[in-house]
Amino acid sequence: MTLAQALAEAAAGGLARLDAQLLLLHAIGRGETDRAWLIAHDGDALAPDAAERFRQACARRASGEPVAYLLGRKEFFGLTLEVDPRVLVPRPDTETLVSWALAVLDGVAQPEVIDLGTGSGAIALALRHARPDARVTAVDGSADAVAVAAANARRLDLAIEVRQGDWLQGCTARYDLIVSNPPYVAEQDPHLAALRHEPRGALVAGTDGLADLRTIVRQAPSHLKPGGWLLLEHGWDQSAAVQALLHAAGFAQVDSRTDLAGIARCSGGRWLERG
Repeated sequence: MTLAQALAEAAAGGLARLDAQLLLLHAIGRGETDRAWLIAHDGDALAPDAAERFRQACARRASGEPVAYLLGRKEFFGLTLEVDPRVLVPRPDTETLVSWALAVLDGVAQPEVIDLGTGSGAIALALRHARPDARVTAVDGSADAVAVAAANARRLDLAIEVRQGDWLQGCTARYDLIVSNPPYVAEQDPHLAALRHEPRGALVAGTDGLADLRTIVRQAPSHLKPGGWLLLEHGWDQSAAVQALLHAAGFAQVDSRTDLAGIARCSGGRWLERG
């Protein structure tokens, strides 16, 4: 079997071309940036053991398993993160949250930042990489997620504090920025079926998907410095609800940011000192 024949077989099975290319490159031990090499060598023979690895990966992908789990890594904001089923796969839309966070930190020297529900550590590590002067704490309620985030921090040589915790409970510090991509999917959301390979606890937040967002908004004011920001990722239809929570809690400059599809994906506000 040649490389071209392997890709044709995957296509006949309904696999997207890009997914098949990435899985084939992984099966033969080449990096995912070698797609041009794959095209130039499509007549090369595929070794039997590599062919079997490729077929198994294609079958897992066809069952809905994310490509990132099959490859064991995911690119996020210029960093390569190791990921597995203990954590959510970082999404490109979450880069919107990171960009906004960096914008509000512009001009703040040695900012204190906490990332709640860090998962793989994607947000915390992206912020620490972009702002080497920042002191970044990453918190997650899952011991498994804490292990993944800590391993990514060590491998990338990015000094952040990673610890297990329940949102801001037990925190005594005050921060220039609290940032979070918490669970925000409703318990009965039909889209959960397509996400069955990812950890449910990192996805679902009560009957309306807002349970954890409510908790974070309620806790945040006592953990922000005057002028500090709270920035939150949320569902495609939750911006109005999250803005209402922020207004009710007393935040100023409440606003939202759109994702790559033009959907309001993040909302946040500033905590101003009260006279």
